[in-house]
Amino acid sequence: MFYWFMKYIVIGPIVKAIFRPWIVGRRNVPSQGAAILASNHLSFVDSIFLPLMIDRPVSFLAKSDYFTGKGIKGWATRMFFKATGQLPIDRSGGKASEASLNTGLQVLGRGDLLGIYPEGTRSPDGKLYRGRTGIARMALEAHVPVVPVVMVDTDTMMPIGRRIPHVVRVGIVIGEPLDFSRYAGMEGDRYILRSVTDEIMVALHRLGEQEYEDVYASTVKDRLAKSRAGSGR
Repeated sequence: MFYWFMKYIVIGPIVKAIFRPWIVGRRNVPSQGAAILASNHLSFVDSIFLPLMIDRPVSFLAKSDYFTGKGIKGWATRMFFKATGQLPIDRSGGKASEASLNTGLQVLGRGDLLGIYPEGTRSPDGKLYRGRTGIARMALEAHVPVVPVVMVDTDTMMPIGRRIPHVVRVGIVIGEPLDFSRYAGMEGDRYILRSVTDEIMVALHRLGEQEYEDVYASTVKDRLAKSRAGSGR
């Protein structure tokens, strides 16, 4: 009820009136049953606009840091993330990654939609980067389709580091669901997981025509950070 109230009564109408987002392919999102929405990740606001523009609730796995802030700002951030259907996860790796996987599987087990960014982090430069195989494992274990989603111009609206968004019209392009039932029971095979993940990334690349680089976005971010540190910036 809280999600519905915030989406349709409070947040949704205001955001739509200001930014006038557009969407193509809304009918490709299943009207019922579990599915994974696999999206490119250009900006913090990706997790806001996608849930607002489709007719079903979407749960995203978000950094737990967003839910632990103190003071008025921390409270507001926590309430906002809860209102937009996001779930706190620990991204530190190891057992935390397994816990994140289980959280996602719980969402899918309820027959709901789960939003995932296969790249694992926001693109540092607008390119599309190599996908992490966690999405493939979830899709195969939960026996659900994967719907490719491309966010358009959200990085122009709110690039990394900016606190107040530009008033820019953003868009969403949703492709046809990908069926991986042919790999049923093979979620323990790392080669299959890589193949499924790469197929998802190819679908995103074709749908959005972003420049693709076969390296992890986190690796590029680390390189950029070291470069800045080395130059004294």
